[in-house]
Amino acid sequence: MHSCTRSHIWPLIRQIALGAVLLIAPAAGLSAQNTVPANDPGIKRAFDAIKSWNNWILENQVSLCEIPAPPFKEQARGIEFRKRMIALGYRDTKIDAVGNVIAERAGRGNGPTVMIAGHLDTVFPEGTDVTVKKEGGRFTGAGIGDDCRGLTVILAVARALNEAKIETRGKVILVANVGEEGPGNLRGVRELLTNGYKGKVDQFISVDGTGFDITSRAVGSHRYNVVFTGPGGHSYGAFGNVPSAIHAMGRAIANIDEIVPPSGIKTTYNVGVIKGGTSVNTISPNGEMEVDMRSESVENLEKVDAMIHEAVARAVVTENARWPGARGTITVRYDTIGIRPVGRVVQTDDTPIVKVALDAAKALDIDAQTGSSSTDSNLPMSMGIPAMTIDGGGRGGNSHAAGEWYEDGPTGYKGPQWALLIVASLTGIVGTTTP
Repeated sequence: MHSCTRSHIWPLIRQIALGAVLLIAPAAGLSAQNTVPANDPGIKRAFDAIKSWNNWILENQVSLCEIPAPPFKEQARGIEFRKRMIALGYRDTKIDAVGNVIAERAGRGNGPTVMIAGHLDTVFPEGTDVTVKKEGGRFTGAGIGDDCRGLTVILAVARALNEAKIETRGKVILVANVGEEGPGNLRGVRELLTNGYKGKVDQFISVDGTGFDITSRAVGSHRYNVVFTGPGGHSYGAFGNVPSAIHAMGRAIANIDEIVPPSGIKTTYNVGVIKGGTSVNTISPNGEMEVDMRSESVENLEKVDAMIHEAVARAVVTENARWPGARGTITVRYDTIGIRPVGRVVQTDDTPIVKVALDAAKALDIDAQTGSSSTDSNLPMSMGIPAMTIDGGGRGGNSHAAGEWYEDGPTGYKGPQWALLIVASLTGIVGTTTP
């Protein structure tokens, strides 16, 4: 999950072309009249069960987190998640071509199909110590909140639906997906929504991270690895005869640092990683930098992207011109790390899917706030599918860093309760049977 700040105004021309109709006509099966069935006997029974299982929930959170799941290597965690879903009664749980773990629970009516997902991958590289340490009520470990908490909420929702014998009108698709974090470029949800379940999902919920808030708007991003290449040479013998790839990159970074981003909707840029060179006494033949740009506005994102391209091009021209008699020149190449789309429509607190989440939070006495971020929900939002990302309960900190921690506190169990109530509200419930 990638935290960002909150605000978005879709440009007028795109509102007319794409957004206005969708804002007026909700997606199939979703209306502002969705009711939150907090007083349904089966839902109440499920709430009590979830609270009583809290130790089981925490044990799953810890044990899943101690299975490494670096980017593109989520297989072991996915296999274990599938085993646990099968043990909960989802015998047909499968793993798709890219590694998503998927279980379906059939509806008993004509309600909408709701997909709820937590992501398997972490940002931490292969070889990271994934031991979870407990001190008092605090668990510390790589990915313990982002997104081992989300995965555990999916397990708890799956268990509650079955054990409380809740019959939903619409189908529920429970997923542990790959590829949410940066390098994954949303490959898991991309496979789900553009291939395996293309046109078959009416609403999408991601459970990601800790707390009790709602990501209702999508922050898009462009990320590149910018590669500078030159002839290289000896720092003394070739001085003046060859340009330096690292000097060109340095000029580019300085130029980028002078960029004033477009006004209005918050738009950001950052050079986060640099590398290159051969030795202290070599005029560098190579240099690389990783650049990140973010905004809730398509136009602003495109503008800052163009500004960065111009800043890099100007740096290369300047470095090459510095040594007019040089043999060889600096060239530059962009390798795309990831493109995350911006939402197609403006979702507000009155947007039906968001309102359901807020009403469900109110029913559980949860103070939920809405905001924007970059999550798996970016993709469905960009496709016009009502979507949001909710937190998984409890509280946490140091996400994406060493020392990431999670504390359940007195109300952590409300995270799974909230997710269950949202799913039941969106799909609609036929009723429950007495165990």
